[in-house]
Amino acid sequence: MIYTCTIDTPLGEMLAAAKDGNLTGLWFVRQKYYPPFAENPAPDYPVFAEARRWLSAYFAGGNPDVTPPLAPEGTAFRRAVWAALLRIPYGETASYGGVAAQLEREQGGAVSARAVGGAVGHNPVSLIIPCHRVIGSDGSLTGYGGGIERKKALLALEKAHSSAKD
Repeated sequence: MIYTCTIDTPLGEMLAAAKDGNLTGLWFVRQKYYPPFAENPAPDYPVFAEARRWLSAYFAGGNPDVTPPLAPEGTAFRRAVWAALLRIPYGETASYGGVAAQLEREQGGAVSARAVGGAVGHNPVSLIIPCHRVIGSDGSLTGYGGGIERKKALLALEKAHSSAKD
């Protein structure tokens, strides 16, 4: 069974989903690619407390050092892309082409930036799996399921707090 709860953030309400003790989804309410399942409210499900702590630390300007257990569902390729996103450091960005090149080195075989973009766009665990850190090769802020304004705000938050630590 998939359990859900809503979590308030400074950028709007988010829907969290969990199964078997793992966070499987985190979306801004009504964002692009919003989940198709029926909500089963369980705000006290343990992993949601961990997600709330993570989000609270993140929006306070910190780089949370403990990530809730994650189990995003997707193809092997999408899961590989999401794992690559988890390696993009707080306050930094990577291009779709850069992520594709990294996967090519790790897995062998050609990987297109467009395929990476499709996987990034369907990331089911927004923020924690930092798809907002992926930008165009020219530095442009290309699509974000939660909206470009949120992407700008997230990158600005990270930049302000990562440069303050330098």
